[in-house]
Amino acid sequence: SVFIDDENIQQLNLNELRENIGYVPQEVFLFSDSIENNIAFGYKNGLPDKSVIEEAAKNAAIYSNIIEFPNGFKTRIGERGVTLSGGQKQRISIARAIIKEPKILIFDDCLSAVDTETEDIILENLERIMKDKTSLIVSHRVSSVKNADKILVIENGEIIEAGTHQSLLDLGKIYYTMYQNQLLEMDKQKVE
Repeated sequence: SVFIDDENIQQLNLNELRENIGYVPQEVFLFSDSIENNIAFGYKNGLPDKSVIEEAAKNAAIYSNIIEFPNGFKTRIGERGVTLSGGQKQRISIARAIIKEPKILIFDDCLSAVDTETEDIILENLERIMKDKTSLIVSHRVSSVKNADKILVIENGEIIEAGTHQSLLDLGKIYYTMYQNQLLEMDKQKVE
């Protein structure tokens, strides 16, 4: 069973539960509409003030990209609009999830299309946003999960290791190997 605040999820009001979850999927879906409306879609109380949309964009590290477009936040995306990179789409999706200030945040490998420098900025912002919230981060990158209270390493659908970043490094098993391989990959990218 899954419990939220000691209540079985089956006993909770489904609409209320969904309203309190911010979800960023791995495969982003954006509407053929303005950037502003795509971000505001996640807001629960009608169209938010422009400053709220801008703050969500800043926290998702997409603000500087948006203001460079000819029409800024009013820029249309999709058909007959601007085409965004995978990383830009993911960051708009992150802004959409965090704008409503949910109690539960779920990030499903949503930083895979951003470079490590942008990932660091987003994670730093999210650390502040996630304070006092439940956050689940699914990722293949150790850098995305290393600050989590608890890390679960899953292989073939089973939990094979669990602990903090440091305790998993100390174990010297799969998590440790993943971490070392990713450090080597980052070093190679810096040299190139």
